[in-house]
Amino acid sequence: CCMLGKRGLSPRVILACSILGSSTQRNSTQGDRRDDGSWTPLVRPPRLGGNEKVGVFACRSPFRPNNLGLSAVALSGVDLQDGACAIKVRGADLVDGTPIYDIKPYIPFADSIPDAMGGFASSGAPEKLKVICPDHILRVFGDDAEALIEVLSCDPRPAFHKDPDRIYGMTFVSREVRFRIDSSSVVHVLSVE
Repeated sequence: CCMLGKRGLSPRVILACSILGSSTQRNSTQGDRRDDGSWTPLVRPPRLGGNEKVGVFACRSPFRPNNLGLSAVALSGVDLQDGACAIKVRGADLVDGTPIYDIKPYIPFADSIPDAMGGFASSGAPEKLKVICPDHILRVFGDDAEALIEVLSCDPRPAFHKDPDRIYGMTFVSREVRFRIDSSSVVHVLSVE
């Protein structure tokens, strides 16, 4: 199999075609795509509150001048069926069905840059939120329930939205998830459509 290595499973870096970055998508919050599908060099990252513009190459906006994306993933399994090799990964920030063009092993001495600075995101990852989700909603997502909780715990709201009474929505695994985040920073999943 093409994934055969000397040391079993290890993290991988993948090069993929970003479906979200396609010219047919438009993100009105960031405003970085024009109506004709062309891109603009300045975007408004949600982490900066959506009100400050930075260069597209200075942030991780999914709306890029091309549809390529790079993602570090955990390789969780390799299946060999009828001579074909299928890989299973965890942690990919990709939409299901996204074509993957290349896969390489993560090599710490070559891929890690210990002294690198994160620019406007250098303060580190925000603290994860507690998520309360009814069992009947978790069952709707089956094997993807854990990933839903993980996404919600990272606070998917735009940085400038902090209204505890507001109901937010996001698409996850082709379903619309409605939630609110109370004044104690607890995510309450309300419904799924």
